[in-house]
Amino acid sequence: MLLVAVILIIAIGFAHSYLGEKYILMRLFRQPLPKLFGDDTFTRQTLRFVWHLLTVAWYGFAVLISLQQLEQISRASLLKTIAATFAITALVALVASKGKHLSWIVFGAISAICFFAAPVA
Repeated sequence: MLLVAVILIIAIGFAHSYLGEKYILMRLFRQPLPKLFGDDTFTRQTLRFVWHLLTVAWYGFAVLISLQQLEQISRASLLKTIAATFAITALVALVASKGKHLSWIVFGAISAICFFAAPVA
């Protein structure tokens, strides 16, 4: 039964990213947006990467549910999955904002803390 939840998470993640990009973000970007750092590029990039980070978070949950189904959920696997999810989040924030949105530093720190707190398996 948990496999169905994982499949639904993967499906909703694809739908959320694709349909959100096509029908929400594109329409939103036709409107005037706040100008930061000289124009609205930073605002657009921030809205776009934050939108897609929700999908990344959902996929992290899918991994945790999969590990639970396989009865492989341990402190180490939990923390490593959280670390990986936040590492991807940090990378997306860093690349999408070209380093201007400083959240990547915090997400990277969370990733490192969780990774190093995980027991060696």
